[in-house]
Amino acid sequence: MKKKDIIEGKIIKTEFPNKGTFICEDQKVTVKGVIDGQTIKGQVTKKRKSGCVVRLLDVLEKSPLEDAKPVCPHFGICGGCFYQTVSYENQLKIKEGMVRDLLKDHVNDDIWEEIKGSPKVHGYRNKMEFSFGDEVKDGPLALGMHKKNTFHDIVNITDCQIVDNDYNLIVKCALNIAQQMELPFYHKMRHEGYFRHLVVRRAESSGDILVNIVTTSQVEADLTKLRDALLELPLSGKIIGILHTTNDSLADVVQADKIDILYGQDYFYEEILGLKFKISPFSFFQTNTLGAEVLYKTARDFVGETKDKVIFDLYSGTGTIAQMLAPVAKKVVGVEIVEEAVEAAKVNAELNGLDNCEFIAGDVLKVVDELEDKPDFIVLDPPRDGIHPKAIQKIIDFGVEQMVYISCKPTSLARDLEVFEAVGYKVKRATAVDQFPNTVHIETVVLLSQQKPDDTIEIDLDLDELDATSAELKATYQEIKDYVLKEFGLKVSSLYISQVKRKCGIEVGENYNLPKSENARVPQCPKEKENAIKAALKYFAMI
Repeated sequence: MKKKDIIEGKIIKTEFPNKGTFICEDQKVTVKGVIDGQTIKGQVTKKRKSGCVVRLLDVLEKSPLEDAKPVCPHFGICGGCFYQTVSYENQLKIKEGMVRDLLKDHVNDDIWEEIKGSPKVHGYRNKMEFSFGDEVKDGPLALGMHKKNTFHDIVNITDCQIVDNDYNLIVKCALNIAQQMELPFYHKMRHEGYFRHLVVRRAESSGDILVNIVTTSQVEADLTKLRDALLELPLSGKIIGILHTTNDSLADVVQADKIDILYGQDYFYEEILGLKFKISPFSFFQTNTLGAEVLYKTARDFVGETKDKVIFDLYSGTGTIAQMLAPVAKKVVGVEIVEEAVEAAKVNAELNGLDNCEFIAGDVLKVVDELEDKPDFIVLDPPRDGIHPKAIQKIIDFGVEQMVYISCKPTSLARDLEVFEAVGYKVKRATAVDQFPNTVHIETVVLLSQQKPDDTIEIDLDLDELDATSAELKATYQEIKDYVLKEFGLKVSSLYISQVKRKCGIEVGENYNLPKSENARVPQCPKEKENAIKAALKYFAMI
């Protein structure tokens, strides 16, 4: 098997988000965009000693899990909604299985709570960003989503199923008027053109809609006709604001150099769990309102009793979690790096009559050193990449007994749990909450509890039945190193061995392999080497 070869195989395992593996010519093959049990055809793109990477070309046979028909006419062309051929019941099983597999070293059956689904499977998104472009090079103007596996081509969206039908009517209208105006879309490579994006937000509670037309400043255009056409649409909701955002950034992101209000106002109100939130064009808010209620109820349940407690909500966004906890807490302090989100959080707290919330703009890594309050409980809701390694240590240094960690990327969560568990925190409760039906994404919530030395139980031991030989004397560090090198081909240090020994409850000299200074940075044993050292400890009957 070599690069560019076309091969076939049956997927035997999938990992988050949708990366599958199969065996071909006694080699492990990895391919993205598949479902467990599918038989696929792909082209080899990378060849390594450990196996090869394949680009998916075709699905030859469906998976037994594929038991539904796609409801969206854009399925397979649009890059979203990967799981449309899978019933929602099976989608939840797939996602739960992937999360459980990622967290298997941290979460057992006793503490795992069944995955929670979204109240709505279709029409659940409250915000969509549509892009102007063309479906083929130099083709007619299009407005919709990026075509699967492409950066440039756009799929005209006429009947998207994860949004209310109001969105589809607005997209069709905007494209029709834009085509009549005969102005070009913005070419990302040439940095030329006018139309860039159409952003639509809709309140679940009221049906109020904000429409934001994003263009460059390269053309002086009159958008009155587009505004009037949008206002005449027979929508189930109501447009309460039409905005024109000017964006000359080279990056393919929606941001504002200037915002003009073409009609109405630039905000609406959304309600969640009895609280009111002001939503503006660039406010961060969970994209599935009803799903967010499930997520936040779960987080609140995991937090538990909060009376007379000071709670830190780190990576607080617009302060939704903080404001849920504030009525039953002594004080809540939210820290968020995005200043606009912090300002929105302050407005929303005032809107809800909460005077025990404090919101601070800044990087968690830096801000925690400046906080005057000391937390009794910490809630973590970091971005997809998880918590910065230096920030984790500062969070640990607060010494709180419990934390709730909300993660939108379970691979990042699994990595961070390694660090927390190394200093004595253990997962006490865990579950997954699906906010993104038909897609590969999933939220995970865990409750971490610090295990103190007095967390013990009394047991009776018959010493005659025990091997009285000290575990530490059964193998030297050098013997462990030799075994790991021979059996696994890995070189491990005494530092790594002592770290794994401590994890396994084996006594190590009080100061053995500890850092010489308080702030010294200590490398942590990689998972592969940790598993190899544990195998050696088992071989020498030390664990």
